[in-house]
Amino acid sequence: MVRRKSAAVVVGVLAAVAGCAAQQQGSRAGQDATAGVTATTIRVGGVLTKTSASGYSTKDAEIGAKARFERANAEGGVHGRKIEFLGAEDDGQDAAKGDAAAKKLVQKDQVFALVPVHAPNFGGAAFLEQQGVPWFGWATGPQWCGTKTGFGYNGCLAPKPGAGSQTWWGRQMADLLGGSEGKSVYVQTSDSSGSKYGGTTISQSFTAAGFDLAGVNSGLPAAAPPPDWLPYVNKIMTSDGGGPPDVVVSVIAGTKFNVGLYAALKRAGYRGVLTDATSYDVAILKDPASAQALDGVIAAPMFEPFESTAPEIAKLKQDVEKVAPGTQLTQHLAIGYWAADIFLDMLNKTGKDLTRAKFLQTGNGSYLYENAGFGRIEYPKDHDEPNGCGALVKLEGGAFQVAKSMKCFDNVPLK
Repeated sequence: MVRRKSAAVVVGVLAAVAGCAAQQQGSRAGQDATAGVTATTIRVGGVLTKTSASGYSTKDAEIGAKARFERANAEGGVHGRKIEFLGAEDDGQDAAKGDAAAKKLVQKDQVFALVPVHAPNFGGAAFLEQQGVPWFGWATGPQWCGTKTGFGYNGCLAPKPGAGSQTWWGRQMADLLGGSEGKSVYVQTSDSSGSKYGGTTISQSFTAAGFDLAGVNSGLPAAAPPPDWLPYVNKIMTSDGGGPPDVVVSVIAGTKFNVGLYAALKRAGYRGVLTDATSYDVAILKDPASAQALDGVIAAPMFEPFESTAPEIAKLKQDVEKVAPGTQLTQHLAIGYWAADIFLDMLNKTGKDLTRAKFLQTGNGSYLYENAGFGRIEYPKDHDEPNGCGALVKLEGGAFQVAKSMKCFDNVPLK
């Protein structure tokens, strides 16, 4: 009798424990579904490469995101909820630190989404995808592509063969030069995998626009600029049937590389067009030698230049000035701003009844957003290909000027 009673007590206790555990699990699941969301706030935080051994930093993206969120809050928030921005973690350009930062933001800080994420070696992608946590930023690597949670402001920049690949750079350049017929292009990359990949997609961008490909050289060491640029310059200057090409595209990470290459080309008498993706940088203007070497260079940012008269750019400048008076406008700042802008638009289209699942359903369900600041973005299509939009900026006489305003073009399958 005693045993039966004891057994009954044990069964009762186990049932109670199981029931409590189930209740806690259900509560936790419900909490995860609406993590970072209250009746009046939505909590977000980002991951940036604020510091690195090389000196590379994307820290300005935090200012850009904050500026956009502050305007949204001043306007009453999104469906009555204001953005609680925790700022950004620093991954130090280390994948493991980026993974740890993402886990901290989700598990400890209980953010709804990660905005902005702007880190070339970001290591938190797999965790965020597994947890169903949205993240927004600059899709600088393959970890952004093929996901359902990662939303690059410019789509996926590392499409797989057969997927759409950008043509905007080549087409914008063709328009700027009055056509591509009879014109040649030479593409210089380093021996890093990222630079080589960029060489493939950018070469195709120019050939799709009608340019003849004079050559692609990926033999430049990525670790440091070479002591002698002459071998690379000689290849370029004789690449088009023994003469120089009409356009030289540099797909090299780092101003020091481009300064060295362009200065050497100019000394060799090159008079064609020099273009790259990184020379739109106000820091260049502070160094007379760099500014001279890069004078005449046409940079290719994937957002509307700050020198533009577009109303969206005027608003960006006003927003930044309010939160950080006197701040210099940089590419990284723009990326943080436009990533936050897309996040806010997706929030608005999701509606007041907000969960991560409903938010992702909006983002992955024929989502389209057009803005003169960055062009357009379409999901789920742009999980697998770039958005196809970009502008051209020319450095001339110590100042940047808009060469071609933001425009979008159709992609073509990557070969």
